[in-house]
Amino acid sequence: MSAQYQVSGDSAAAISASIESGVLRGDFVWGAALPPIRVLAGDLHVSPATVAKAYQELRHRGVLEADGRRGTRVRSRPSIAGPRSSLRLPVPEGVLDLSSGEPDIRWLPRIDGALHAVADLSGAPQGYAAAVAMPELIDMARPRLAADGVPVEDAAITAASGTLDAIERLLTVHLRPGDAVAVEDPGWANLIDLLAALDLRPIPVTIDQEGPEAESLAAALRAGARAVVVTVRAQNPTGAALSESRAGALRTVLSAHARVLLIEDDHAAELAGAPLHCLGPVTESWAFIRSASKPFGPDLRIAVMAGDQTTIARVMGRMRLGTGWVSTILQRLLLRLWLDDDVTVKVAGAAAGYARRRRALCDALSARGLTAEGSTGINAWVRVPDETRTIGLLRDAGYAVAPGSLFRIDSPPGIRITISPLDDADIPPLAEAVAAAAGPAGLPSPAR
Repeated sequence: MSAQYQVSGDSAAAISASIESGVLRGDFVWGAALPPIRVLAGDLHVSPATVAKAYQELRHRGVLEADGRRGTRVRSRPSIAGPRSSLRLPVPEGVLDLSSGEPDIRWLPRIDGALHAVADLSGAPQGYAAAVAMPELIDMARPRLAADGVPVEDAAITAASGTLDAIERLLTVHLRPGDAVAVEDPGWANLIDLLAALDLRPIPVTIDQEGPEAESLAAALRAGARAVVVTVRAQNPTGAALSESRAGALRTVLSAHARVLLIEDDHAAELAGAPLHCLGPVTESWAFIRSASKPFGPDLRIAVMAGDQTTIARVMGRMRLGTGWVSTILQRLLLRLWLDDDVTVKVAGAAAGYARRRRALCDALSARGLTAEGSTGINAWVRVPDETRTIGLLRDAGYAVAPGSLFRIDSPPGIRITISPLDDADIPPLAEAVAAAAGPAGLPSPAR
């Protein structure tokens, strides 16, 4: 917390508004501890219960978080952003940015031809009644999903504005504030932040390169998880992909919890570089989400969502009360990209390129004594003893990577390296720098 910023207020609402204003203006250092409840209550001449209520309100909205015996602190990624705030630290000039989690812009397909085709098709104005999930898109999505083993024969299918939008809608229509959600640990940072903003409680599930571990998922369900989110492949940040045997073990666990909502995330889709092993429909409520952003471009904010009839109907009903629909222009654009043979070849080439980079980086790190994971997707997860030291030394060496604290709940420290900006020649010096930065202070890097 800034030494110059003073919390004010004589009621819970006023105190929470004061703290939120400080976060909004950037007066608080994200992750910094707030004063203990009794100390702040004494400073403001209010009861401890008043301060506790203010802190609780901000925790429910994802601005603050409880940190055990260390008290309450501002979340490292609070659900509020002002003009001066950013969820990512600026990368200095001359430093290679390996922290973004974005695909390689050089490998994204050009969409000029698809845009011209969409312009020709969508010249006529569209009314509100026509603005729904396009039948043409759904008709083509169904066999594409079925070809990967997604059981869509009796499923309903619709479109959402990306993976996180789909997950938020699914959680909102099924759960209530305070409910628990089983999530991978380490797992997708945006999902962890979303749960905090929705006042949902994450229960961590341990994960290895074959996916969530069955015993850990069973424990989370016994602890009261009402929803489960599983990344089927290209897991962020570890690159894990569900194996056939692990998928079978997870189905067995889930079959004893029929009322749990199962959400499957296939965000990398065509770029994943691994076969798909779908879990659903093993519970009464399930949904499978496939995004277009990674293979076709982050600006294409559209995802296809399949699931049981009731779940998809609820999502579509809630969507009508908000944004209403996904733009038919985006739907037509995605349809055209699916139909373009040149785009299909380009995406397949990108998937092969990512696989080559992942293997090369993980092999180089392993040869230097580090534990590196990344069997699919565009990221590699490297376990390190001290995240802060490793990140600082790597930045000094010319590399920006993502801290594992963004992705972890209870799992050990690590860093995430996005392989997208790397060229083949970049990998040996990067591996050398990571080994040096991750080694014990004052000691040489692990031997090759």
